[in-house]
Amino acid sequence: MTTNHIKMTDPNCIFCKIIKGEIPSEKTHHEDGEIFSMPDINPIAPGHTLVIPAPHYRWFYELPDDLSDKFMRVAKKVAKELKEKYSADYIEVSIVGKDVFHAHIHLIPRQNSISS
Repeated sequence: MTTNHIKMTDPNCIFCKIIKGEIPSEKTHHEDGEIFSMPDINPIAPGHTLVIPAPHYRWFYELPDDLSDKFMRVAKKVAKELKEKYSADYIEVSIVGKDVFHAHIHLIPRQNSISS
C-alpha cells in the first residue's frame, strides 16, 4: 500500500470532509483507507453508488498509477455486487470530477428497456 498520498485533502471538499468523518455518510460495499464507496445523495436509479479515492485529486488522470489501478479494481468489484443485488442488466459507469471537485466514479445499475 502506498501511503505518501493518503493525507492529501482539500478543506472545502465535501468528499474529503466525509472521508475524515466531519460529515456523516453511509459507507457501502468498500472502505479500506484508500478507496471507499457510498450511495449517491441524489440517486438517478436505485443502487446509484459512488466510488471515491480517499486522497484528494480533482481528476482521475491525476491519480498515481497504484491508486488509479486500485480505484478501478474496487469499482469493478462494487459494480459486480450492484449488478447482482439490483438484478441489473448492466452497470453504467461514469468517471467525474466536475460537480464535486474530487475524482469519483458513478456506478448506476440499469435495466435494458424493451419497447412493445
